[in-house]
Amino acid sequence: MSLAPQSVVDAVAAVAGPAAPLHAPEIAGNEWAYVKECLDTEWVSTAGKYVDRFEGMLAEFTGAGHAVATVNGTAALHACLLLAGVEAGDEVIVPALSFVATANAVSYIGAHPHFADAEERTLGLDAAKLDAHLKAVSEKSDRGRVNRESGRRIAAVACMHAFGHPVDLDPLLEVCRRYGLPLIEDAAESLGSTYKGRHTGNDGVLSALSFNGNKTVTTGGGGAILTNSHDLADQARHLTTTAKTAHAWEYIHDRVGFNYRMPNINAAMGCAQMEQLPRFLDQKRVLAGRYRDAFAGMGGIRFFEEPAHCRSNYWLNVLLLDEDNAHLRDPILEAANGAGLMSRPAWRPLHRLDMFAHCPRMDLAVTESLYARLINIPSSPRLAGGPAAKNHA
Repeated sequence: MSLAPQSVVDAVAAVAGPAAPLHAPEIAGNEWAYVKECLDTEWVSTAGKYVDRFEGMLAEFTGAGHAVATVNGTAALHACLLLAGVEAGDEVIVPALSFVATANAVSYIGAHPHFADAEERTLGLDAAKLDAHLKAVSEKSDRGRVNRESGRRIAAVACMHAFGHPVDLDPLLEVCRRYGLPLIEDAAESLGSTYKGRHTGNDGVLSALSFNGNKTVTTGGGGAILTNSHDLADQARHLTTTAKTAHAWEYIHDRVGFNYRMPNINAAMGCAQMEQLPRFLDQKRVLAGRYRDAFAGMGGIRFFEEPAHCRSNYWLNVLLLDEDNAHLRDPILEAANGAGLMSRPAWRPLHRLDMFAHCPRMDLAVTESLYARLINIPSSPRLAGGPAAKNHA
């Protein structure tokens, strides 16, 4: 029997209800009280106790040595790239299957994204394929690893944990060591995800988190830099605070810096959200389990489960159509969204966007296939039940 779009919609509705957003925040803790305290005390900007507290909570939860809160995840990633030594004219290996911010942050520096393919079992960078590509197109020079075709230095690798599922980090780290490239983790979607017991964000020299309104934990808008280097953490704080040097009254800046620090009022919300994070993660795993069961007997499509040796946060739940059913992606999206169940495809592959069409890239067959077959379905933790579910009933 062929797969019918309505059967997919019915299975999603059986789990998520008759209508649901793709991902909505769950505001059910101390958010009102902490934000009100900021307003009452007038500590609403980048100075204030909640910024330090939020950074401490992030470091403790992830196991990272240091967390530096920023105004958004893209700002965090931009700073990570700069601190890792990426310069104008360089190339940075980035996944073609990623949100546009990954490539945008590279472009802010005047560097060039160099697109790499994904593997289907993780949805993240394929280390073996990257190894073969770098061997074919690059060479060692006195400037470091250089792309023979463009003549540009390849300065770093930036992986991205797609939809909260960790990249296979160990082989990727080995590739980075082999070619002398620092690894930066775009962990924007993976707060609460672990790889072989290690929280994402701890293997790269620097990593970036995001707390946008659709993330597992939200500060409204916000991000953070994670690092296990005390020196890089100090540099991150300096760079993201307009590179202002300490002085009792003078405004002295020792380099071009950025006004990237998170305001106290956003951090206050983040602290309240972090207090609830274990529950959010439990609810999202319950929701993922229900989707898995709902699609277990359906042919032609499958629910994407966390990779081996990983514990995913299931930020956005993923359905993957079989290759033969790729033509059903858009009819399913039309039917689901028409029924009030917000669903979407994967991001359009970055090499297909006009501003990045000229960038270097390897063969991207898996990325193209995943884009043609992937569907995100409603993923808010409240769909599994909990305080916010009751509040919104």
